[in-house]
Amino acid sequence: MRLTLLFCFLFCLFTRITALSQIAENLQITNGSLKAIRHVGKEYTFGVPLFSYRADDALYTTEVKGPVTTEVISRERISTGGFIIVRIINSGIDTVRIHNVVPFGENHERIFMTGLGKHRLSRTHLFQPGRIPVNVIVPDNAWELGFSIVKAEADRSLYALSRRDPESIKKGIRRRFETELYPGGSVEYKIWFELFDGDWHNGLKICFRDRKLYDIESFNDSMYERQDLRWIRKSYVMHLLMAWDKSYYDAADGKFHLTEFLERGQKLYGGDDVICLWPTWPSLGLDQRNQFDLYRDLPGGTNALKKLADTLRSRGSRFFIAYNPWDEGTRKEEHLKGLENLIRDTGADGVVLDTRGSSSRELQEAADRVRPGVVMYSEGMAVPKDMPEIVSGRVHNALYYPPMLNLNKLIQPSFSIFRVAEVFKEPVQREYATAFFNGYGTEINQFAPGHPEWEEEQYRYLGKTSMILRENNAAFTSDNFVPLVSSLKDSVWVNEFSSAEKTVYTAYSIIPQGYSGALFTADETGGGHWVDLWNHREIKPERKDGKIVIPAVIDGFTARWSGTNNEGQNACIARFPEMLKVRFQNGKLSYLAPEHHSVKIWAGIPQYDKQPWISKKNTDTITVRKTFGGFEGKLVVQIFDQVGELADERVIEIEPGTPVLITETKQTPTSAKIPAGMVKIPGGKFRFKTTHGDEFIRYPEDPASELDIRGFYMDRFPVTNKDFLSFLNATGYRPKDTVNFLKHWKSGKPVKGAEQHPVVNVSYEDAQAYAQWAGKRLPTEAEWQFAAQTPAGNEWPWKQTRPVTREKQYVNETLTTTKLVGIDPRLTNTGDDHLHPVGDFPKGANSFGIQDLTGSVWQLTNDIYESGSYRYVIMKGGSYFKPSASWWYVQGGPRELHYRQYLLRVSQGFERNATVGFRCVKDF
Repeated sequence: MRLTLLFCFLFCLFTRITALSQIAENLQITNGSLKAIRHVGKEYTFGVPLFSYRADDALYTTEVKGPVTTEVISRERISTGGFIIVRIINSGIDTVRIHNVVPFGENHERIFMTGLGKHRLSRTHLFQPGRIPVNVIVPDNAWELGFSIVKAEADRSLYALSRRDPESIKKGIRRRFETELYPGGSVEYKIWFELFDGDWHNGLKICFRDRKLYDIESFNDSMYERQDLRWIRKSYVMHLLMAWDKSYYDAADGKFHLTEFLERGQKLYGGDDVICLWPTWPSLGLDQRNQFDLYRDLPGGTNALKKLADTLRSRGSRFFIAYNPWDEGTRKEEHLKGLENLIRDTGADGVVLDTRGSSSRELQEAADRVRPGVVMYSEGMAVPKDMPEIVSGRVHNALYYPPMLNLNKLIQPSFSIFRVAEVFKEPVQREYATAFFNGYGTEINQFAPGHPEWEEEQYRYLGKTSMILRENNAAFTSDNFVPLVSSLKDSVWVNEFSSAEKTVYTAYSIIPQGYSGALFTADETGGGHWVDLWNHREIKPERKDGKIVIPAVIDGFTARWSGTNNEGQNACIARFPEMLKVRFQNGKLSYLAPEHHSVKIWAGIPQYDKQPWISKKNTDTITVRKTFGGFEGKLVVQIFDQVGELADERVIEIEPGTPVLITETKQTPTSAKIPAGMVKIPGGKFRFKTTHGDEFIRYPEDPASELDIRGFYMDRFPVTNKDFLSFLNATGYRPKDTVNFLKHWKSGKPVKGAEQHPVVNVSYEDAQAYAQWAGKRLPTEAEWQFAAQTPAGNEWPWKQTRPVTREKQYVNETLTTTKLVGIDPRLTNTGDDHLHPVGDFPKGANSFGIQDLTGSVWQLTNDIYESGSYRYVIMKGGSYFKPSASWWYVQGGPRELHYRQYLLRVSQGFERNATVGFRCVKDF
């Protein structure tokens, strides 16, 4: 049985490989035209040129006679498909330059890649229908490549890749992008073909990522599987310093200064993941000392360098040395042994391979003999055939200005790339922006002397990009990189990076005035929610034709920087699973996160020179004012998994002027018995809804959900003059600010006959002092309203038999006040301008037996809010005073139990009013 299954498996595999390999053999080519391909018993028809080419600068195709002769000389099988070899022969009498060999021909109605313009190092462009061509970086041995895609059927296409065989040139000269053919000369190209499903991105991924541009038969990824070398994948900022840089050591004071350099970098861009110290070129060769001698002769010798390496590691950074393979004319020392000894003596974590675009097994083995985890870093990008031997390298800034998309990232996404930025030449924001767009790091080359005035500002930009890269490393290093997803705005390009948990989109814009609008589409089936990680705002996508449309806001830049190394701006949008729940209410922010996640809450945009509030609890509530002071703006709540990956983000906007609760409720001593003069209020669920008058100064918003009110006792009546006198006699209380304090009393006592009137002309602090003496506290607004409305949610304390309305009153057609209609005057004071004793309206009690809830005095609650520049106390219940003659007056008289009125705070004396009193509550 097992043998049968094995045979079936091998047969299917053989059939599949055979079918793929027959693509090249089954090409039907007639008169220079690709007519059809027969594949797995099915024929796909095309009718396109086999390829186009440029002779000098004129465009020709194989379908028409040109200045050269073309012929197919071989058809080859490979396991992934097939290729043909074509020969181009100069059959004329003049020398001709051959370049831009493109399978299926240059056709601007479909995707293709070829050279454009005269750039000396990077002229490869990717052409998309109706879009600006995109300058792309390809491997250094593939600058002349041609790539194209043609439709085979509805969801299947055929791609072809052409590459020159440099060894095939006869009677000609090889140039970087072209071949000069003398009369009778020839050059050969290989053209690979492969059918694929899906859109053009799939073809690009197969050709670059899976086939490695057919540069290598099979890819050995054992170096990438090594756990000890993986730390470089999480590195995004590197500095290369020369040893005579005063940031390292200053001969004037004889001190090392790298610690200050590190601390400055930590605040600006989160610090360096790697620092390389370079004491060789341009000093090497001045005398007989070799490259290793120069390290040994630095201040303090290699012992000082080892201490430096330890210091860097203690601060989360790594130390690199440089290796110069060309150093053969100084004191002789066997290179591999010398490098091994230098790594051991300095404690280096990595080696920059000067002038090398690759490494070798011997170099890595020399490092491995010292200890695991030492990384080789090439000066140039390793080409696909060299990538198995090295895991990191740079994009040299010799590829200046134009290249924006680096397709080397697609070839091996886990290869750690750093874009070179030289800070001495000119502002370099474009270097930081394009590195971020491509999902990799930056090497800041500080070899040139001096620090330009724009350096710090641009380091902060680097801090913004490096924070996002570090926190979303899993996405930026995964195999699921999709370059150039379909942007809805030309001159703004979008890349997609995804891990198992999230998808991150980076954008790069060259629109000086910036952009705000729809940017790209995504599948509706992905779920989750969308966050703008650049501006830290949550996004609500629109839905259209089964897709969701993602908008973006991208900053502009000064137009004079266009076409320079300072042009461009980034954006970044992420799709997260909904793991974090956040609620903001009355100045308190609550969150609920999964277990084993840490939480950061930022006041404003996250950046390295700010400190967030951090917790390892999966649920908590913070008081915003206590944590961040009087902050108004964005509260960014982030959760991170155990390896430091950003798992989800939510953003709360506190608009300027939003009232924020700044008081807390302190529990009173509990009482099992109902205290004298109080009634028991059982706890329960409560839908807290409020109304108010003028909102020139904003009122707090009502909570979105039901409140769970704990039980308490509440005073049956407001605190009276007699009650307050007892407090004064017992404590000798005297406020610091005595203005208007009990000004209605005479000689320090209540006026005769007013002992049972509610006490007024007291401040919030006066009321708090009384409550504390009485073993009570002021009620919160929610508690006051719950006790007043009862669980029935009544609008007025008594059972209503007819609706209460307010008729508008006008004087000379001007609204002045309202008239209360529908309240029985036996139930409450309807606004007769006279303060009555408590208990004067017993029929107005609610079902709990609480009296004088409305129409007596405005009653202070515990709740103080800060509303931007102002603070106020919330009051309830209305009062006996109801002014008329203008609508602009505070609308007094009896007020609905859900009505709220703010008491603006200036000083205690100012806020003491003849209409404001209080009652207390106690916990049980």
